Amino acid sequence: MGTPTLAVWKLASCDGCQLTLLDCEDELLALTSRVHIAHFLEASSATEPGPYDVSIVEGSVTTEADRRRVLRIRAGSRLLVTIGACATAGGIQALRNLADVDEFRSVVYARPEFVSTLDTSTPVSDHVAVDYELHGCPIDRDQLLNLLGALLAGRRPDLPAHSVCFECKRRDTTCLLVTGAAPCLGPVTRAGCGALCPAFDRACFGCFGPADPANLPAMTDRLRANGVPDRDVVRLLRTFSVGAPRFAEEARRVS
Repeated sequence: MGTPTLAVWKLASCDGCQLTLLDCEDELLALTSRVHIAHFLEASSATEPGPYDVSIVEGSVTTEADRRRVLRIRAGSRLLVTIGACATAGGIQALRNLADVDEFRSVVYARPEFVSTLDTSTPVSDHVAVDYELHGCPIDRDQLLNLLGALLAGRRPDLPAHSVCFECKRRDTTCLLVTGAAPCLGPVTRAGCGALCPAFDRACFGCFGPADPANLPAMTDRLRANGVPDRDVVRLLRTFSVGAPRFAEEARRVS
């Protein structure tokens, strides 16, 4: 068996999740000795045609060209991994799903007829089969390295679905929601970040998307009991994971 080939692709996104891979530094050097990176425009303009053993996709589908491109990526990849809130839930740009995109075009652009875009921003999984997802904005480097190492070893990666609260307890972080210090979404947000924000007295804002399971009605009831107005509850749910179905459904219920 030859050296596995890896391709990294970008759709509509800020590049932050790809930069997480580049920021792995020493680990990335070790990875390149075991994997042949055939396509990664963030790192090199040199590219090679597929098929690829693993394709990593950052970004959401926001244009018809994106949609066609992700179909080609899926067809040419043995495994497809999506990384980040954009690729897994549509990203913050999924706020367009709640608005009139034609109106935006007419207000922002002098010649809106030249702007080709879909009315929605959707995750890659809405269009093709996805093998693994890494959540977050940006993704966590340790999760990324765990996933790549697992794929190289031929085992399933350890990707948690439980809530951020588990990680707060491991770090002995005082619960911001219980103390009423901040409207924290940790109880309903997927773990994987190491509870970074609560560890610095910042409430979790749900960038890793909903945990599985996640009792959203109980969460919003608690926020209301803590004095958070409904409009602010909706705003909390409509940030980086605005397109995540369970967050979107609860935001509609509260609004």
